[in-house]
Amino acid sequence: MKKFLILVAVLLACYLYYGGWIGVHAPEAAGEAAVAASSSSDSFLADAYANRRSDLQVSGEGTVMKLLPDDNEGSRHQKFIVRLASGQTLLVAHNIDVAPRIRSLRAGDRVQFAGEYEWSDRGGIIHWTHRTVSGRHPGGWLRHGGRTYQ
Repeated sequence: MKKFLILVAVLLACYLYYGGWIGVHAPEAAGEAAVAASSSSDSFLADAYANRRSDLQVSGEGTVMKLLPDDNEGSRHQKFIVRLASGQTLLVAHNIDVAPRIRSLRAGDRVQFAGEYEWSDRGGIIHWTHRTVSGRHPGGWLRHGGRTYQ
């Protein structure tokens, strides 16, 4: 009985630590959210798109389909399109005033992400892919070529 209670306590702690949902993470999870299994995060993002949900902390990975010109109005953003394994596409807007640019990024590369999802009619937007400067918003990151950009 004691072993069972310990197991339940450990499982509950894990559930609470990771936010309770695969693909959605507690903001402070060890400084950065762990990347959820691709199919689980793809399903979560598909649901967010279908239900026009926004302001969701998500993580996942995909293939870079197209590099877009930087957005230089206001805060500067490196922009690119990622296709998930499910086929859904996302615009990634990575703030290069706060985090380093991914200079080696090319179409066809795999990239992992954690940030905030915003609904759009083209699949969605991932932003806040950098550490937070004010502490009032969960930080995010991008991973490419074995390096984390935040």
